[in-house]
Amino acid sequence: MAHAEEICPVRDYAERVLSGEIPAAEPVRLACQRHLNDLRDSELRVTTFEYYFDEYARDHAINFFRFLRHSKGKWARQSFELELWQKFIVGSIFGWLHRETQLRRFRTAYEEIPRKNGKSTKVSGVGLYLTLADEEYGAEVYAAATKKDQAKITFDEASRMVRASPDLMKHFRVYKNNLHVIDTGSKFEPLGSDSNSLDGLNVHGGLIDEYHAHKNSAMYDVIESGTSAREHPLIYVITTAGVNQNGPCYQLREYAMKVLKGIEPDETFFAYIATIDDDDDPFDPATWMKANPNLGVSKDIAYMQKQAQKAKHMPTAYVNFLIKDLNKWVNAAVKWIPLHKWDESAGEIDLEALRGRKCYGGLDLSSKLDITAFALVFPPEERDGEYIVLVFFWIPEDDLQEREDRDGFSYSAAIRDGLIYPTPGNVIDYQFIRKTINDLGAIYDIQEIGFDPWNATQTSLELTDDGFTCVPIPQNIKNLSDPTKEFEKLVVAKKLIHGGNRVLRWMVDNTVVRMDENENVAPSKKRSTGRIDGVAAIITAMARAINLEEDNVYEKRGMRSLLDDDEE
Repeated sequence: MAHAEEICPVRDYAERVLSGEIPAAEPVRLACQRHLNDLRDSELRVTTFEYYFDEYARDHAINFFRFLRHSKGKWARQSFELELWQKFIVGSIFGWLHRETQLRRFRTAYEEIPRKNGKSTKVSGVGLYLTLADEEYGAEVYAAATKKDQAKITFDEASRMVRASPDLMKHFRVYKNNLHVIDTGSKFEPLGSDSNSLDGLNVHGGLIDEYHAHKNSAMYDVIESGTSAREHPLIYVITTAGVNQNGPCYQLREYAMKVLKGIEPDETFFAYIATIDDDDDPFDPATWMKANPNLGVSKDIAYMQKQAQKAKHMPTAYVNFLIKDLNKWVNAAVKWIPLHKWDESAGEIDLEALRGRKCYGGLDLSSKLDITAFALVFPPEERDGEYIVLVFFWIPEDDLQEREDRDGFSYSAAIRDGLIYPTPGNVIDYQFIRKTINDLGAIYDIQEIGFDPWNATQTSLELTDDGFTCVPIPQNIKNLSDPTKEFEKLVVAKKLIHGGNRVLRWMVDNTVVRMDENENVAPSKKRSTGRIDGVAAIITAMARAINLEEDNVYEKRGMRSLLDDDEE
């Protein structure tokens, strides 16, 4: 390996960050200040500080990456050259040693960084270093995730880099789920919670990618317990931000911040968190480098501009931009479509022109005591046409004032204007709904009716007897995500014509969507600020429309380039 460089890249990065030459938010500034403080304490031989920074150990790890080769894209088969910020991380983790034992100081590393900053490639390289170059016989290194298929993302990248490097191929034997070093008996494997056995692990290196997606700490705990017999194991957690602030990743993040701030005196814990500061404007390009140290290298500025443009117009895209591109933790509940966007998409509906048109129904059959909604979604008949929606509402006519006081909406005025149908008594008679749907079926060509099987089974059976094709749409986030996103995209593109129905407008304004760690979104009735039955009915109908329409309007318009999310 090469000798120490004249200028230490770890110190150089820290000093340039703290001088303001390299933009960085508070967590990275704290990590840099910690490094410089530790160097001072080490040089002064502060008795309470047991570590020193070894230049050879630093360079040994950093220079190892030059033996790796990229396996994808424009850099394929080129040597991997760490950027200065990456040298800070790798050099810090492997350069600090215990003064007496000469063993590695840091046993846990937490790195949080947005997508497209080369994290998967770097963590794969760390795994290969731990397997081959860490002077550990019988090293067991695992790329760990909740599912083995997810763990294979890191492992497969490492496997491709080995195959692309003649130097590494001299040492490794490459198998489907195993990289094996003959000389030392060391191995690198993917490990998921669904693996055959998690017992008996003797972990030298545990690489946990995308920890934000873990619902609990079970896999982390398995890795940690498996390190007990090793002298200087490393658990390397690398992730983007997420939405679950009650999960294990956010708890580890909070611990990392306490370490960086000196509140928690853990000398064996390393943390690097790239994000923007709380008072930064997320749309200001000058702040983007704080969260994206590889901006202009593996992450293109044009990509950020595109994501920012989407975020300005789409609430869910804004949240996704904050999380995935600026590394900000965001609450899972999001206020959805701004009313000015909704109003801009209103258009005018010619009911006579819709006669005989193909459409899809969505039934949101709420409690008999509350409002119920049925939606018809008409797909476009031509390439650049709009979707048109009609929504019908029912409510019991008794105790109307009580319902108005509770919901803050004038149902009586909506009934007077023909926007809501009252049903006699204090509960909805579902036979009124059945009759209306049959009447609509005589006017429009209803292909299918989607319904929530939780409380509409009997009505769906009756509608089936009437000759309709009824399809259950379980109201979980996975089923509703695609139609929810399509709904939003259509509104933003002014391609969802709803005619300005004020009952539906009120419900859109009430709607809050929930998100999960897989970027799925769906309306949340529990978190919304009022009734959203009409929105739920449209999305249920949209679920069938986008599944069955071969001539999808967006595919033909070529608008995916503007509106679709890009994955890392």
